[in-house]
Amino acid sequence: MAISSLSVRYCLSPTISHKTDIPCPNPSLRACCSLSSGYSPDSSENTYQKGSNLKRRQALVGVGTLLATSVPATLLLAEGNLPKTNFLLHSFWNQKHNSVCSYNVSAEVPKSYSAFVDREDGYSYYYPSDWREFDFRAHDSAFKDRYLQLQSVRVRFIPTEKTDISEVGPMEEMVYDLVKHKFAAPNQVATIYDMKERVEDGRSYYTFEYELRTPIYATTSFATVAVGNNRYYTLIVGANQRRWRKVKNQLQVVADSLKILQI
Repeated sequence: MAISSLSVRYCLSPTISHKTDIPCPNPSLRACCSLSSGYSPDSSENTYQKGSNLKRRQALVGVGTLLATSVPATLLLAEGNLPKTNFLLHSFWNQKHNSVCSYNVSAEVPKSYSAFVDREDGYSYYYPSDWREFDFRAHDSAFKDRYLQLQSVRVRFIPTEKTDISEVGPMEEMVYDLVKHKFAAPNQVATIYDMKERVEDGRSYYTFEYELRTPIYATTSFATVAVGNNRYYTLIVGANQRRWRKVKNQLQVVADSLKILQI
């Protein structure tokens, strides 16, 4: 598309929801990982996902911790003599093959953020380092603030025959339809504040800011959507509307970090 950035505002009626490409020594093994550095409610939406992701990742963390405590520190720094603070050992347990895949990873992650990488499902993004992972219904991954329940990020995907988000339709029409028919519940009034397109490695990403308001409370969020691997990915990161001005820049980093990985 020719449009690279666009600001637009709609008011809808209540009737209206760097990353590193990590190689694995054994191509048959796939895994997801977290690399460290330094709600608005959705309405009904057709989704599919691999089950029990949270339990799987908790098991992976346990295996990684065990191996990290038993491997000499010199091995962690062997490749490329990279600084210790930027070099992490990641180990993954593969139940099907009854084996462990271990390797060193170096990643440039912004200060105060961690990177979530899911090589199996083909996406990655950043999230604030002090957030914790939790199980969000019908989503593949999710993290939230330890104390503020409405301050969170989550990712889901559905199958598609499209190869790029630009094939879904014009950005303005697509964003309007998403907010009206997917994100907003029947009792919510939605306002779209801004939308923009970025192109990375030949792939388009649409990011937009919107608010969902009820008589009792309101949330403001960023959403980023993209298509790849025959999947339509949606990342939503948001907070209580009263805190939005304070955390907007922090959450913008999360929204802009979504990257589709080839699988």
